[in-house]
Amino acid sequence: MASEMVVPGAGPHGSGGVPSAVVRDRAPLRVYAVLAALAAVYVVVPVLRAAARPALVRELGVGREAIALADVLGAVGGIVALFVTGRAGDRLGRRRVLVWALGVLGAGSLFVALVAHPSAYVVGRVVVTMAASAVFVTCLAFLPSLSLPGQLRRIMGTWLAVMSLTFLGITVTASAIVATLGWRAVSLVFAALAVVGIVSVRRIVPETPAAGASTRLDVLFSGCLAAAALLAAALYLAPVRGWSDPWVLVLLAASPCAVAGGLLSSRGRRHALGASLRSPGTALATGVIVGFTQIIVAVALPTLVATGGGTATQGMLAVAAFGLGGAAACLLARHTPFTPLTGCSLGLPLAAVGLALLHAVPMGAGPATAMCCAMSALVGFGIMTAQTPQMAVFLAALPHSRLGAFSALHPTAVALGIAAAQAMPSTSVLRGDTLPLDMEQLLWVAVAVVASAALVVGRPAVALAVAGVAGLEHLLIRGLAGPELAARPVAVGTVLAVGALAGVLTFLRRQQTERHTRVQQAAGALQHAVLHPIPARLGRLRLAGLYRPATAGTGIGGDFLEAVDTPFGTRILVGDVRGKGMQAVQTVTDVLGAFRSQAHEVEDLGELAARLDRQLVRAAGARDDEELFATALLLQHGTAGDAVELVNCGHLAPLAVSGRQVREITVPALLPLGFGLLGDDSPRPATVPLDPEETLLLHTDGLSEARNSSGEFYPLAERLQVATGTEPGALVTHLDRDVHDWTHHLTDDIAVVALTHEEAPTVTAPRAEDASLSVV
Repeated sequence: MASEMVVPGAGPHGSGGVPSAVVRDRAPLRVYAVLAALAAVYVVVPVLRAAARPALVRELGVGREAIALADVLGAVGGIVALFVTGRAGDRLGRRRVLVWALGVLGAGSLFVALVAHPSAYVVGRVVVTMAASAVFVTCLAFLPSLSLPGQLRRIMGTWLAVMSLTFLGITVTASAIVATLGWRAVSLVFAALAVVGIVSVRRIVPETPAAGASTRLDVLFSGCLAAAALLAAALYLAPVRGWSDPWVLVLLAASPCAVAGGLLSSRGRRHALGASLRSPGTALATGVIVGFTQIIVAVALPTLVATGGGTATQGMLAVAAFGLGGAAACLLARHTPFTPLTGCSLGLPLAAVGLALLHAVPMGAGPATAMCCAMSALVGFGIMTAQTPQMAVFLAALPHSRLGAFSALHPTAVALGIAAAQAMPSTSVLRGDTLPLDMEQLLWVAVAVVASAALVVGRPAVALAVAGVAGLEHLLIRGLAGPELAARPVAVGTVLAVGALAGVLTFLRRQQTERHTRVQQAAGALQHAVLHPIPARLGRLRLAGLYRPATAGTGIGGDFLEAVDTPFGTRILVGDVRGKGMQAVQTVTDVLGAFRSQAHEVEDLGELAARLDRQLVRAAGARDDEELFATALLLQHGTAGDAVELVNCGHLAPLAVSGRQVREITVPALLPLGFGLLGDDSPRPATVPLDPEETLLLHTDGLSEARNSSGEFYPLAERLQVATGTEPGALVTHLDRDVHDWTHHLTDDIAVVALTHEEAPTVTAPRAEDASLSVV
């Protein structure tokens, strides 16, 4: 199997970096199954430890302080293991590192099963935590290694659904497993499973190519590693020693210094980092939310259920419902392609609704358990709806030479979220005394964290929606029935429906915005593909162009304009085709394509007009459209002299603007293009002198026939007389603003080209500056 995934000769110790011909196709399902099963250890281990705590105190004499110390050292050591193992997988091959991590996990589990002293247990527990972190990040980095980027959304949806269902299952059964087998037997089972995992990995999972030698980016990763570890330590210590304690302040100050040192040391390679990973903050923010809300749910729900009269088992069932909601969200993200921002727009307000409604838990074991389970599932659904697409996009954008190191950022964010949730005195694991939980304060802090994460995502509207939904829920809770709301199911349902509706509306609004953005982007791309921007300078002419389609968002209509520099001088085309819609766009494309091609081949401007005429005749025959035609005005300005040549094929006459004077240029009008009457007898161009102080204006009838609310046409000549300037750019800007002031709605496309010439020839190359040609 490994030979199918790695190009021969690209061994794990190759010095040439990642081979250019690595075969990356979807791996067999059994590979993903093995990786998911191994990664689930990262979820199972902490839950089983929490269930085994009473037995550890009773049988081994492990005190609260020792367990808290093991938790803190394990969290900090886990962060270190994430980065070190991730980078080792990049350099040495992920399968090899995964086998090593499983070996350490098995040895650590065996050691824990055999210990007889609390201190030895702490050491073994820290080792197991670090090994589980190493296994998880290596399995996570395998996913983009074995998959094409377009597959990651579906793969990550399934992967995270498995993690969520694992959390659900182990939370419900952990106490029974530990009570039945005992904590030592559970550790022995983990040791045996590690051996099975090693065999499975060596037989099923393919190796990945090595990434080559270290670079300055590794210094940046080291800085991030140090910063995360220092910050986690500070968050765990702050509730015990106080936020003003010197050690806490030193740790907090050292964390950004570590990142700054890494950035300064890697400044020569920061462009590679920016090119490969544009916006990691959004994915990391959702990771922090996942860790934070998991702790809040684990701490608050058992207490809320117990306050309502429920048992400890029912409290754990409520905690497990978080995984059920998360699994549903992951499967939704797997089957429904929505963007990370859309996921945040739906998920974060729903999470805020669930957290806010936990203030209204009714009395009675059954109702309290049902309410907490429902809100826990809603919070899990909201958080994972925001998390899953973010994580898929995050992994898809990672550079394959640094997959492991970058992949460590996300679980590190989750670990920091867990540490942040335990930075409060009532949730801290290091405090020897047990402080009473202020549920209302704890839940509103969680809502504030969710809203803050929405700001990090970069959309204040989402943060406002989160805060607004939570505030609305609070007002409804207090206003509908006050403290008695918990005993009124209809009122609770109304509050829930209002909050859920707010979340759904935010989601739909975000989807509408994204669709509008895509339409605008497509319209802009279409316009720039068909209508090239008018250069600000071409030959001896200074130019400005304006194009406004009648239908906003379409990008292009039935008018056209073009300016090209040819061996025969500067040539300009402005016109209007009959009809609307895609047929008109196709005709515009035909005319402009023929003009751009023939303008460089035909010396005589009249012959050029005849060739455009024949092109439209052929197009009309191909489409069986006897009424296909286009009006057009062709202009040519030679390399010498001040005059311009004009051929008018049924179009509006151009206007000459000088100071406060506007005059119409009289040009013989021929039949429009497409009638086939130009034939072999090419029309003679009309020669028109152009004063250097004059600006010539070519336009379509969409400008002169724009109507106001009284049905009056736009007085083009009069409005040109009050223009603040006659330079092409100023004139076009004036017309664009003025015609929109005149009419409330454009009924026809507008195309305008303004030009003037310089008195002396220039020897500089044509500039590529573009005039205004935008989509409205």
